[in-house]
Amino acid sequence: MTRTLDDALRWTQQGTELFLDAVAYDGESLLPGWSRRHLAAHVAANGEALGNLVHWATTGIPTPMYRSPEARVADIERGIAMSPNDLDAWLRRSAATLISSLRRMTPDHWATEVVTAQGRTVPATDIPWLRAREVYVHAVDLDLGVTYASLPDDFLEALCANVLAKRGSVPHVDGPLAERAAWLTGRTHRLEGAPGLGPWL
Repeated sequence: MTRTLDDALRWTQQGTELFLDAVAYDGESLLPGWSRRHLAAHVAANGEALGNLVHWATTGIPTPMYRSPEARVADIERGIAMSPNDLDAWLRRSAATLISSLRRMTPDHWATEVVTAQGRTVPATDIPWLRAREVYVHAVDLDLGVTYASLPDDFLEALCANVLAKRGSVPHVDGPLAERAAWLTGRTHRLEGAPGLGPWL
């Protein structure tokens, strides 16, 4: 499917609510080597980082997502060291601030080009899509009852199209949409005959 800005904004709102409703700060996540605290800190830092891109788009002042790769890691480590209450407050504050700033953007702001943490130059209209992917996929990674089957079909269709475009040549495998999305994003799935794919997001 062709996603629209309105789609991405809706998914950002709904995905954020899903993640915040599901999050807990004890136990391991589905990501190897990452606890749920790692995920919460990562999503909190991502909210602030994407807020930097909103600032870039609204002011015209180039503002990178992260000061450096080392600073990105340090943000997560700082979050892990917080108390559960402080980490929860950071997570919710960064999420609310990002959504509020996205709502204030104008058509001129959305047309501004910004640069992602991977060095890609994209229009600001990509910012809510980047956030939607983070909150929806990592809500599943929390391993607290949210699965790919819990996510909206239109989001999963857009996600599969996005991952296929990024991964390049991937063999076609039939199966339920949620299972294909899990496979394409390198998560556990129940598709028979699907070759292993490397990690994604």
